[in-house]
Amino acid sequence: MSKLYLVPTPIGNLEDITLRALRVLNESAIILCEDTRTSGILLKHHGIKAPLWSHHKFNEHNTVDQIADRIASGQTVSLISDAGTPGISDPGFLLVRTCIERGIEVECLPGATAFVPALVASGLPCDRFIFEGFLPVKKGRIKRIEALKDEDRTMVFYESPFRLVKLLQQFAEVLGEERRASVSREITKVHEETVRGTLSHLIHHFQTKGVKGEVVVVVGGKH
Repeated sequence: MSKLYLVPTPIGNLEDITLRALRVLNESAIILCEDTRTSGILLKHHGIKAPLWSHHKFNEHNTVDQIADRIASGQTVSLISDAGTPGISDPGFLLVRTCIERGIEVECLPGATAFVPALVASGLPCDRFIFEGFLPVKKGRIKRIEALKDEDRTMVFYESPFRLVKLLQQFAEVLGEERRASVSREITKVHEETVRGTLSHLIHHFQTKGVKGEVVVVVGGKH
């Protein structure tokens, strides 16, 4: 039976993909991806020859119905992102919603995502947490942080390495310099690193050392 598969892909190490994910990709009529060049490297590495279609935030509004038509006609389609699980701070929601509205089966495979290992390795409570993804870059950024000031659950954020220090400084201004936090970068890659401590400590560390790679910030809740 045809369906839409959401297939997680490695966030760094190309070995971090399940056998089932490889089988599903091999059996797909089409694989939707953000960047065909990036995904092409992964597929070539694993010998997968299914055709790649570009599906990203700039064209997804225009292509979801066409893709849903193909699935409804009997084709199995897989959606992947450049890294991690589709729909988590990446395209996917619109296509999933369209398929559900049209009665098309949707299945998400388990697999890699950056925030889970960062959260678990942070040393902060992970029995209850909230995932905020990327905060607004400019307008509404401080307002959103202020809205989280009294949050008692652990908070998880994605951030660009170029804005990390500024984000930590904004957290310190609103939440206090002694709030516990951790920063994980380059998860699963050769230079993977997790730095833990107070916001003050993290600010000093990354001001001194600099920042490279994809970043996940985990901040303790208010106690």
